[in-house]
Amino acid sequence: YKVMFPGPTGTNAVEAALKLVRKVTGRQDIVSFTNAFHGMTLGALALSGNVVKRESAGIPLQHQLTAPYDGELGVDVDTVSVLDAMLADSPNSVAGVIVETVQGEGGLHSADFGWLRRLSECCKRHDVLLIVDDIQAGCGRTGTFFSFEPASIEPDVICLSKSISGSGLPMSLTLIRPDLDIWSPGEHNGTFRGNNAAFVTATEALSWWVDDSLTNDVHRKSEMIRAELESIATEHESMRATVRGRGFLQGLHTPIAGLASQICAAAFERGLLMETSGGAASDVVKLMPPLTIEDTQLENGLAILRASVEAAAP
Repeated sequence: YKVMFPGPTGTNAVEAALKLVRKVTGRQDIVSFTNAFHGMTLGALALSGNVVKRESAGIPLQHQLTAPYDGELGVDVDTVSVLDAMLADSPNSVAGVIVETVQGEGGLHSADFGWLRRLSECCKRHDVLLIVDDIQAGCGRTGTFFSFEPASIEPDVICLSKSISGSGLPMSLTLIRPDLDIWSPGEHNGTFRGNNAAFVTATEALSWWVDDSLTNDVHRKSEMIRAELESIATEHESMRATVRGRGFLQGLHTPIAGLASQICAAAFERGLLMETSGGAASDVVKLMPPLTIEDTQLENGLAILRASVEAAAP
């Protein structure tokens, strides 16, 4: 891929991707998925499934189509077939499809690897460009550097941010398949495209990827997280909780209104920062620990989570 530095935050990476795929294809529409979240600027916001976020735009959000995410219509329905029909009905309007392999803000829904492969094949079949928004799930959060690697797909465009700087400094990247780089010099620019300190820390962060040590460690600790979440869900049947996500992006979904927020508030009182996921419903208790967290720190955090569930659960 060619590497583009589009600005300081994730939504900049998405806006650059949208602008480029429209320029390359000469088409206007972008397909995103139910429960998606891609950013707060207008182009990215148009792709969001969160009605509260969308309403904040103050204007109609256009040139976007919504397809059902993996599992949205039940386990027996392959939603790629729905997308396939949508693209067949709009052969000259769709420029690209954008997807998160794990929906970080939309409820921690995680796409099956086979579904991702079928999605990639569908896009190729209809000559539509595939954008993977790896801003939250990428940079090692699921174990591999890119979250889509286990699916063995090659997106046309990749969006990265959040963990890429290695230290929380502002940085985002748009990775572009080389033959798609048709930007004219200075055609897409911005004031804060390169934070000098972030370049230094990001370079250092990439040194963690010279071998598979960090990947293996994230996989091992992810199993610890999964086991503890499943144990909590089993022991607190009244929550009706299910475990979602993968890697260091997992959580507990509960259909009981307000419970996830109450658990996160109880965790905060006990010294643990957590947030909810699930869009406007906020019905998922979300775990997103640092990739370099030590075993004892992870165990302590999970113990606080358990205590918080016991304090808040009915």
